[in-house]
Formats: sequence, structure tokens, C-alpha cells
Amino acid sequence: MNTVERVEVVLPGKVEPEGLELHRRPVPAPAAGQVVVAMEATGVSFAEQQMRRGRYYDQPPFPFVPGYDLVGTVLTVGDGVDPGLLGRRVAALTKTGGWASHVVLDAADVVDVPAGLGAPEAETAVVNGITAWQMLHRKARVRPGQTVLVHGANGGVGSILVQLALAAGVRVIGTASTRHHDALRALGVTPLDYRSGTVTARVRELAPGGVDAVFDHVGGPGIVDSWRLLAPGGTLVSYGSAATRDDVGNGAVPVLRLLGRVWMWNWLPNGRSAHFFNVWAGRAYAKDRFRARLRADLTQVLTALQRGEITAKVAAEIPLARVAEAMRLAESGTVAGKVVLVP
Repeated sequence: MNTVERVEVVLPGKVEPEGLELHRRPVPAPAAGQVVVAMEATGVSFAEQQMRRGRYYDQPPFPFVPGYDLVGTVLTVGDGVDPGLLGRRVAALTKTGGWASHVVLDAADVVDVPAGLGAPEAETAVVNGITAWQMLHRKARVRPGQTVLVHGANGGVGSILVQLALAAGVRVIGTASTRHHDALRALGVTPLDYRSGTVTARVRELAPGGVDAVFDHVGGPGIVDSWRLLAPGGTLVSYGSAATRDDVGNGAVPVLRLLGRVWMWNWLPNGRSAHFFNVWAGRAYAKDRFRARLRADLTQVLTALQRGEITAKVAAEIPLARVAEAMRLAESGTVAGKVVLVP
């Protein structure tokens, strides 16, 4: 009799992508209130790129299984879980643990994937989609006719963010390398070359009064320019520190610097506001509210994907066993969209 095994990727410490380890063990059983999901797609995000360097600000101690999100099918359910979940395709935010063939999750943390969406397609819209949606609608609260600046408009979060913004009737200026400009123009985005050294000047030409929101995943010293480009009443949403990805030292330092700037800017009497976005905010002290908000927002994103209002961008589908290749590709900066791991 064949026994189904769980295949998992383990991050043993600060390693190059080739140092990721493939482990096998029995598939765990769900406890009460839990489900076991057979993974069909899990993503390679910027978080894992920082984690392998030991620089994600609240990552667990080594060794651990990375994987920020996943899409899969419910294989088994624990006591107290609706048996109707069996066989249903679901999505979940995991933060860690998603890079495995079978994942145990609380049933309350899974969200139905609409019919007709493939697993890799839906996967691109889980953490990236919920991040884009909440930054756009819960933090910046954009309105039709406004103008926003999206850094990394071709990336995993950025590509969804620009489409959601355009769908909301917002004018979008997006930074990206020149090879992505034609695709951005086709969407309706005004593209700028982030390597040109003229981004700030060009944004001021395009929006003389300033932009209504800036979405900045870069961090570092450039965050100051993002703040200065805001119109009165505008909003800066910082959600990463890509500029410091390859730095050494404590990974919490760049985040603390960003938080310090956000705190300082919000005290200035100019009507502008700044946020450091964390998709997990509120979970520790208001879990039920967090889950309800996550379910509502992720359902909105997946429904938009199902309707064709946004388009999934799968940069590549790579088997879990070739995770080093997937990580190298994601870190190369040469792809548009998201690198997805499949069983």
C-alpha cells in the first residue's frame, strides 16, 4: 500500500537558494477546527527572499518551512469542521509553511476560490492581491479621478495594484524598467524608468500639484521623495524595503527606520498621511475581525480575477523540488508577475 508523504522545503539558516532542503515526512492529521490542504500552488514572494538572508523583520527561528500563501484542495477535516469543505479549492495566507505538498490550517483561515480559476492563477492574487486591495481601499481610500504613483508597477503586488486602481477610475503613474513599459501602457499606466534618475521630476511634470497616493515597496532614502511627491491631503503607503534587501545586519532596522519616518510625518501639520502597511496588523488582538476583513477583501480580489477585471501574471510555474531555481528567478528582477511553485 502506498503511503502519501508530505514533501516540504526547509530553510535551515542563512543560505543561498541551493541551500534550501527538501524533506519528507508523513502527512499530518488535522486537529479539531483544522483542515489539511493539498497544495496546488504556492508563491515565491519578497518575504522569502528576505527570510533566506535572515532579514525578514519577524521571521521565526531557523529551521522552518517558508511560504507566505497557497492555493489547494481540502483533503481532510478535523472535528468540528464542516465536512462540506472536503474537496473544495481554497486559498490562505500562511506567512510561513506554504512551501509544502500538504499544509495544516485552521478552517477559519481558508477562503473559497471561485469556480473557473486555476490554482496558479488564483495564487498570484492571494498575498499580492490582499496587499494591493487593502493598501488601495483601506489605507489610501482612493477615489475616481485621483492620481497615484505605484513603484514597481510590473511586480507581483504592483501589477495587481495598478489594475485595481485603474478599475476604480484612478489615473496611474508606474515605475518599472523600460522592457515593461509597453505592457504598462497597454493597461493604461503612464510608465517611468526607475533607473533614469528623473522619476521625481517627471512625476512633478505629470502631476504638478502632487499625487494623491504613493505606494512604495522600495524604502531606503528614496522614501523621502515619495513623501515629497504627495499632494495636500495625499497618502503615502510604504510596504517594504527592497532597497535594503542585500544589506547585512539586523533585518528589523530598515523597518524601524520606516516606522520612525511614518510616525514623524504624521505629526506634521500639512494634511498628508503616511502608513507602513502590514497585512497581519490586528490579528494578534482582534483575530475574528482580522479574519472577517481578510475573507471579505480576498473574496473581492478573487472575484475581480474571475470576472477578468484584473489579470493574473504568472511569471513561471516551477515544481517544488526545483525551489532553488524558482528563488533565483524571482530574485533576478527579470520577470513580470509572480513565480509560482507547484507540486
